[in-house]
Amino acid sequence: MSKIILETRSVRRVLPGTVEVTLIDGIDASFAVGDFVAVTGPSGSGKSSYLYLLGLLDQPTEGEVLLAGRPTSGLSSSELASLRLASLGFVFQFHFLLPEFTVLENVMIPMRRREVLTEDALKARAAVLLGELGLSEASKKYPDQLSGGQRQRVAIARALANDPDVVLADEPTGNLDSKNAEVVFDIFTRLAREKGKTVIVVTHDPALAARTDRVLRIVDGRLTPLAARQC
Repeated sequence: MSKIILETRSVRRVLPGTVEVTLIDGIDASFAVGDFVAVTGPSGSGKSSYLYLLGLLDQPTEGEVLLAGRPTSGLSSSELASLRLASLGFVFQFHFLLPEFTVLENVMIPMRRREVLTEDALKARAAVLLGELGLSEASKKYPDQLSGGQRQRVAIARALANDPDVVLADEPTGNLDSKNAEVVFDIFTRLAREKGKTVIVVTHDPALAARTDRVLRIVDGRLTPLAARQC
């Protein structure tokens, strides 16, 4: 049985106010090393909110998120930031590359923030990641010189910079044509199958979701009965 790397226990996320808004309502799920999981559901159902809880970007109102068996609810903001930097990689619908930096420099940013590698080592690792994603020739270019598909591959390389255990992607193919969407999903598949990364992807595309190991469907902040049986 594969080791559980990420888990949510009865997590709820409620926005306070005159009228409280419940974004996530009691989700229990676990994700093993090497899992490739799609999170689906209607617009506004809570998919991205759940991904943000998994990524420690938001904290649950109730319940617990565990990373490598470690509860995270009592951690300080700086401790959470360190955990995200070391263990989690993020890919979003919009690549969020910094336009004033080259492709190579963009990939180096997360590693530089960890302050572990030397400058030469940063450049070497960034170059290797770009090479693995077919972007070696683009390393000295700037984001606005790349196609949409290339920019998203750079974003994936950046997400992998610190060798995270888990890659979280929020509609990563939402702005791509079908050909580039296939390329991105092929990369995620290889990350899970060959690198042992846990990959969790929010997607509206049923054809792409069907290519993952399992699907969690969220409706009104809750897992549907079918998705619950698959957790």
